[in-house]
Amino acid sequence: MVTVVDTIANRPRPRHPEKAHRPDQEVLRKPDWIRVKAPVSKGYAETREIVKSHKLVTVCEEAGCPNIGECWDKKHATFMIMGEICTRACAFCNVATGIPTALDPDEPARVAHAVKQMGLSHVVITSVDRDDLADGGAQHFADVIRAIRAATPSTTVEILTPDFLRKDGALEIVVAAKPDVFNHNLETVPSNYLTVRPGARYFHSIRLLQRVKELDPSIFTKSGIMVGLGEERNEVLQLMDDLRSANVDFMTIGQYLQPSKKHHPVIRFIPPDEFKSYETVGKTKGFLHMASSPLTRSSHHAGEDFARLRAAREAQLAKAS
Repeated sequence: MVTVVDTIANRPRPRHPEKAHRPDQEVLRKPDWIRVKAPVSKGYAETREIVKSHKLVTVCEEAGCPNIGECWDKKHATFMIMGEICTRACAFCNVATGIPTALDPDEPARVAHAVKQMGLSHVVITSVDRDDLADGGAQHFADVIRAIRAATPSTTVEILTPDFLRKDGALEIVVAAKPDVFNHNLETVPSNYLTVRPGARYFHSIRLLQRVKELDPSIFTKSGIMVGLGEERNEVLQLMDDLRSANVDFMTIGQYLQPSKKHHPVIRFIPPDEFKSYETVGKTKGFLHMASSPLTRSSHHAGEDFARLRAAREAQLAKAS
């Protein structure tokens, strides 16, 4: 299911028109282990200026990431390409919903210039869902990857893509551009999809990740979920097995945080020891790397995690030989 709401004719547009009719949900008070400091550092301000001066969008801002202060202070940012309006309407997401604008052909060059100016050794590129485009935005992803490679050849590139549902040939376009890491998030367990991620299909996402490895085994694959949406522990463990069956290398697990009263409620705040347990189990199931904590997000510490991924693969290959 795709929710497309005409928000162009009548400005200003509501951020989440598809959620306006929903009853308010209680927003639970965050426990102490979730709290973060307000972003006020010099590094944060410098990163913000670079992003704004290049007229770029970041998922850090659009999704209300709690780690923005820490990451931007270190000049780490996850660039969100193809605009800031999504054609989907997931119940957990704070990215605006509506009819997107046309693709900007200059965006790949601007992203590449910002990456170079920030001196990034590892960059994460994500996007809104673009169900309105014939290829779901696959060629634009490829153009951004190649622009970064041309501007800063030593920078490793991680992408966090939509599912390219019903977009034949789209995945092949992205994989041909050879990102170092291909990330596509499952977001939650399959029993929650109808209420949390209604526009997506769980087994399509699993197959997408599996197909990346079939096309290019050298690319690291990655996926993540949020917990606290009402899932059962056994469902999370089964999801881990599904990812491993698709040869996914790296899994992230973080706490879902409710952006507003109109979004899906937090059913439970998962304590840190349960996150640690998931990390331990994931490693026994064969993931090269696991990141599991209340504040874990897909691109949090992405550069450090990529280094760990490479080291783990090298150790695995050395052991096999």
